[in-house]
Amino acid sequence: MGNRLSKIYTRTGDDGTTGLGDGTRVAKDDVRVEAYGTVDEANSAIGVVLAVAGLPPAVHDCLLAVQHDLFDLGGELCIPGTRLVAPQRIDALERALDGFNDPLPPLREFILPGGGPATAACHLARTITRRAERRVWTLAAASGDVNPDASRYLNRLSDLLFVIARVLARHENGAELTWNRERLKP
Repeated sequence: MGNRLSKIYTRTGDDGTTGLGDGTRVAKDDVRVEAYGTVDEANSAIGVVLAVAGLPPAVHDCLLAVQHDLFDLGGELCIPGTRLVAPQRIDALERALDGFNDPLPPLREFILPGGGPATAACHLARTITRRAERRVWTLAAASGDVNPDASRYLNRLSDLLFVIARVLARHENGAELTWNRERLKP
């Protein structure tokens, strides 16, 4: 590992800029900063899911691996031209997604993003991940220099988080909360 931070504040960002991993200074609201910042936010939201006691071990292990992937992805986005997310990580998400989804019953209604603490946190992580994916697409359109596996990874991850939320709903409450279309009828 390179330099370790011994002093957290530098005052270099007081002018509204921040340093990318390659040393380039950009505005704090630059599309690249928005992309890797939102990936970091998704990673933090997954940390909230992991903080809930009593998660099924398979869910815990899967999400912990995802956190490492997201850290790599943030690094990739922070250093223009870097490639850290490999297609094999997308394959791993797809295998996990299939494994968690296979025992679930087919969807017949829309699911409300709630339930127990882990379920609700997982739905929040899912929506933040979708936003991260949109930010990566914005960066790709602006710079043209984004690993296409980055957006694929986030797309698959949001699907995985949806399925894990379904698993957690059953784990915490025995069932999911579904949208009730009948409440709209007079």
